[in-house]
Amino acid sequence: MRHSIIRGAAAVGALALAAGALAACTSPSDDNGKLVAFGPQGDNGSLKDNAFTKLLEEKLDIDFDWQTTTYDGSVAGEKRQVSLASGDYPDAYFLVPWVDAFSRSEVLKYGQQGVLVPLEDLIDEYAPNLKERFEEKPDWKQSVTAPDGHIYAITQWTECFHCSYPSKLWVNSTWLDKLGLDQPTDTEELREMLRAFKNDDPNGNGKADEVALSASSGEPVINYFMNAFTYAPYGSPTSPPPMVLDGDKVTLSATTDGWREGLKYISSLADEGLIDTASFTQNGESLRALGDNAEAEILGAAAVLHPYEIVTQDSPDGRDTHYDAVPPVKGPDGTQYATYRSPISSLGMFALTNKSSEEERIQAIKAIDYLVTDEGDKLGAMGPEGEAWVPAEPGDVALDPELEPTFKPLTYDETSNSAWRSMAQYWDSLEFRNSQVVPEDIYAPDGYERRLLEATNLYEPFAPDESLVFPSEKLWPNPDTSAEIAELQTNIATYITQAQAEFVTGQRDINDDGAWQSYIDDLNGLGVDRYLELQQELYDAL
Repeated sequence: MRHSIIRGAAAVGALALAAGALAACTSPSDDNGKLVAFGPQGDNGSLKDNAFTKLLEEKLDIDFDWQTTTYDGSVAGEKRQVSLASGDYPDAYFLVPWVDAFSRSEVLKYGQQGVLVPLEDLIDEYAPNLKERFEEKPDWKQSVTAPDGHIYAITQWTECFHCSYPSKLWVNSTWLDKLGLDQPTDTEELREMLRAFKNDDPNGNGKADEVALSASSGEPVINYFMNAFTYAPYGSPTSPPPMVLDGDKVTLSATTDGWREGLKYISSLADEGLIDTASFTQNGESLRALGDNAEAEILGAAAVLHPYEIVTQDSPDGRDTHYDAVPPVKGPDGTQYATYRSPISSLGMFALTNKSSEEERIQAIKAIDYLVTDEGDKLGAMGPEGEAWVPAEPGDVALDPELEPTFKPLTYDETSNSAWRSMAQYWDSLEFRNSQVVPEDIYAPDGYERRLLEATNLYEPFAPDESLVFPSEKLWPNPDTSAEIAELQTNIATYITQAQAEFVTGQRDINDDGAWQSYIDDLNGLGVDRYLELQQELYDAL
């Protein structure tokens, strides 16, 4: 496989809280000078024998003693929670955001219980590189600083440019050429393109087997289309309800007239069979099966982050090169947005516990300090020089041609046990990413990152004004209301996701004022006003 730097449980309950409170009083354990560390371990070898683990041990005089789990999020998250609830937890946690990282509520809870120890003094004295990064990206430092002024966990800073505008439309350009069509620029041109894809046999096999447009439930099709009617915050099955700012007031997009107009349009496409209604239920694997269909190329377009989600790299017939990004289309009233996602993560990747000794804390924070250097990032997240990457050479061109090229990613064995991969990805600035050497042929496998950059350049001009974007990733929970917010958020977000799928697929009539009012009434019954009130309090506290 190609390796690149594309960056890409149930609550334990009252017993856990009691156990956690008791654990806060636990004194450092005698672990014979080893740093007992909890982290996910893949099937490509042990963390104990990992080449980057050994590099850190030698470089920083650390002796790791690993408590490992898997990359299965439900299993890993439960094991981490059980370790805390039982009081048998490690000196340090090294976690992965999409596997088992700490939520903001957990960071604050365990920090105030004394289970997680403050890091700011350690950072000031022993982590000059991390301190410099915080100065370079003040939003990062702000995001990791709890309301009580302490830093209990280190999160990830990732300025993946193409990830910053995740809701893109990728269209089969070979079909456009065959049908004599240009890329659509507004919602009605988009409708006409999809009609042609469905009805005019663009794959030329004489069968009505074309799927004009599809998506997956993990990346809701709503995200792209809604932006022609009103701004759509990034949505996924685990996202909060779609909130935006109106001045300094927190509002819910999903109850506005603009949102309803967007649903009317999307529903009208579904009525004509122009959107695959499986988009609301199928997973990513099923979506790619459409793109990889062996008998014929049948997928016209997809609303996803990048085209390798819909077709396999290096497809035998070259269809992986057929899809190009279409910029945000303009709606009937001129609305034209691109969904923006912040580089800030609210999930805690690294934390130290009260089981650790002072010496172990110094060793561990030095490891994080090394990981936020360019060298540490390449070695930890990618792998060794000469195997995973090489330094740039004269004549090489950086992803951003205005930057001096620094390194070139290589193709290597993804199963090698030579790096921490996602567990090492703390620092990923735009400058660092865009200084990598990438071939200028955007359709070559090695040129994929440039293809994504050029696609994203089409979206950046349509970014929402900062005054519109609700910064949910920056908010810290109020311990007194966090449980209430969590319950309201789950219920409201789940209902909105279900209802909008029903409106689009015709189970509810989006054109019926009574059906829309019933939807609004249901949301009110779920406590929308109270939810927005609580979110407003958290926003005002920023």
